[in-house]
Amino acid sequence: MRTQGVRFSIARHAHWAPGLSTPEAWAAWAQAPHGIAAGEEPGVKAMPAMLRRRAGFLGKMALEVAYECLDGRGDIPTVFCSRHGDVARAVELLADLARGEALSPTAFGMAVHNAIPGLFTIARGDRANHIALAAGAASIEHAVIEACGLLADGAPAVLLVACDCPLPELFAPFRDCEEQPYAWAWLMTAAEGDVVSLDWTASDEAPSAGMSGGLRVAAFQLGEARAMERCDGRLRWRWRREG
Repeated sequence: MRTQGVRFSIARHAHWAPGLSTPEAWAAWAQAPHGIAAGEEPGVKAMPAMLRRRAGFLGKMALEVAYECLDGRGDIPTVFCSRHGDVARAVELLADLARGEALSPTAFGMAVHNAIPGLFTIARGDRANHIALAAGAASIEHAVIEACGLLADGAPAVLLVACDCPLPELFAPFRDCEEQPYAWAWLMTAAEGDVVSLDWTASDEAPSAGMSGGLRVAAFQLGEARAMERCDGRLRWRWRREG
């Protein structure tokens, strides 16, 4: 069974990862993707320090690209997408519980999946709708579908923020791809001009190996390939450029 899929345009975009903080660095990476190791944190200078210090490494990456992509715009709904979220913080909280220690209310509040977009809207005083989404290996694709649904409902633009970090060593036996730290954001609009399309079909193929879905999509968006396909174990996703 084949769907009609979704179509959209990208009005602005921003990317950040340790060692990859400029458009030129990301363009070079897209031509020859390489491993990204943990390193420095982004400054997130647009956010007040009192709020910024609540965010961990994952949150700061997401906030950095969100601020850059919106560039001062307001009243734009956001779809925040992360397969794992701030799982390292959650593991620390569980370890505290196991030791019988009291939990930090701030750490607990920032461990939930919608904490980062919530912090973003508080800092900006923005009451636009925001959604936090995790959908396994196909988190990116489902986030795009969600964003396109908002566009179809009349939103003039939607901010899509995607980010992830490697899982803590505790979860090493369950890794199914090469997790690396990254964040990127797209300001999505209705399909016009340079258009990206996404469609999908059922598939029982094994999940695509190598880079995580978020980085594979980033490499496709920044690169020159006209099409890219990947499988999540249930569906085969087809990304294409039109025009």
